[in-house]
Amino acid sequence: MVGDHCSLPGERPVLAQSAKPGLSCKMVLQAVGKVLRKSKGKPNGKKPAPEEKKLYLEPEYTKSRITDFEFKELVMLPREIDLNEWLASNTTTFFHHINLQYSTISEFCTGESCQTMAVCNTQYYWYDERGKKIKCTAPQYVDFVMSSVQKLVTDEDVFPTKYGKEFPNSFESLVKKICKYLFHVLAHIYSSHFKETLALELHGHLNTLYTHFILFIREFNLVDPKETTIMDDLTEVLCSSSSSSSSGSSSNGSGNGSSNSAGAQNHVKER
Repeated sequence: MVGDHCSLPGERPVLAQSAKPGLSCKMVLQAVGKVLRKSKGKPNGKKPAPEEKKLYLEPEYTKSRITDFEFKELVMLPREIDLNEWLASNTTTFFHHINLQYSTISEFCTGESCQTMAVCNTQYYWYDERGKKIKCTAPQYVDFVMSSVQKLVTDEDVFPTKYGKEFPNSFESLVKKICKYLFHVLAHIYSSHFKETLALELHGHLNTLYTHFILFIREFNLVDPKETTIMDDLTEVLCSSSSSSSSGSSSNGSGNGSSNSAGAQNHVKER
């Protein structure tokens, strides 16, 4: 006669006579639950790989710059200069510099080495003109960014260069979009190709470019602080001395972002 039994889905009942004395169904379920809890988020019950150390945060590298100029003063709107003219001039310059910086490591950024456009724990998708979400490799994403920005900055109707020609009403929103994408490229270089940048001894150039760019987008609120949260640790190190006067205006966004980043440390976010 078969006694009381305990079974898991898809398994045959375990005969009470063959079980160890005193081992009840409740005890078995508790043991299984304990194992599952231990292995939660750990494939095959193994501990997750420790988060890779961020080389670009090492003091010996963060102190490397090509100039000690006060960028906070450099990004401020000069007197008698039109705001749109200033945004256009700087945005175009940053586009060329970031494109050049990426070109130095582009041979290492391939479809095999960078199968997604990833920065730390965030994966970015490209959205085409119809709003269709496209999953692509990092080099494809960067190509989309650079091609679309090149098209905009050379369009006289968007970035006018002739005297008397007006900027479009949508100009500021387009600049914000461009800066967001350029930030993604810079962040990817740090996250995935800093070792190559070090080998080329170009980390001083990268740090200087990043500091200048971040202080510029902060000065004119061109990128949502939530978007740049993923690199807050680097921003704090590189820009703290340069942006101490503006830290109050951005502390709320950075503070919330830091807690969100810590909470999302063990899973991939998508944007």
